[in-house]
Amino acid sequence: MAPGWDCHVHVFDASWPVRPGHYRPASRPLAEIEAVAQAHGVGHLVLVQPSVYGTDNALLLKALAVEPGRHRGVAVVDAGITQAELDAMHDHGVRGVRFNLVSPVGETTPPAQRFATLAPRLRQRAWHVQWYVGVDHLPTVAALHQDSGLTCVLDHLAGFGTGVAWDAPAWRAVEVLAVQGARLKLSGWYRLNARAPYAGLVPQVRRLAGLFGERLVWGSDWPHTMFAADQMPPYDSTWQPVEEALGRDAARALRLRHPALYA
Repeated sequence: MAPGWDCHVHVFDASWPVRPGHYRPASRPLAEIEAVAQAHGVGHLVLVQPSVYGTDNALLLKALAVEPGRHRGVAVVDAGITQAELDAMHDHGVRGVRFNLVSPVGETTPPAQRFATLAPRLRQRAWHVQWYVGVDHLPTVAALHQDSGLTCVLDHLAGFGTGVAWDAPAWRAVEVLAVQGARLKLSGWYRLNARAPYAGLVPQVRRLAGLFGERLVWGSDWPHTMFAADQMPPYDSTWQPVEEALGRDAARALRLRHPALYA
């Protein structure tokens, strides 16, 4: 098995029920991404629950159960989830809970309310909270995590697309999160007003890498739901900006590192 880590992928089943008002994905099974990733030196995946399935994590858990211990998961749960359900998820390899303030159907309750209700149970299991947000949400995320005892993970470059000014207030907010110990995902380039080869994002990646240091992880965001099936970006194109921004050696070390988030 290849040693590398891809810390943001999704699995889909076209027959699985989806939330109304959202896209209907094509089938993209675990075996497909495993084969693609393995060919690029990646043998470990973090399966992230997509918003289209809401809090129905059954497909994610089914995928994690194929080869127990190999991959990790990030689930979407509501505030009423039981201790037994969380324990079962942990046994399957789930290590975090996702909050989504970007998707049109990402949140059904105020995030602060769900965060406060879930926080004690997440701390018990040393789980993290993964946020898919725009830069305008970063002060709220920082305020929630202040003294929470929970690790914050910021999806998709924390929203720092090419349109974010170099002196925007969001930079101060992300500095606060970095000081708090947050982690950052180098992922979702095409969600950030950028097109391949994503050179326009390299300055942002370098600046953010200076803030987060080794608290970076990379994710391909496979299977790239913003694209038609016949226009999917090549897998290695999502890795190219990391090498360009960090240098080949530092980028390779990042991909080979087993992130503590997913222990």
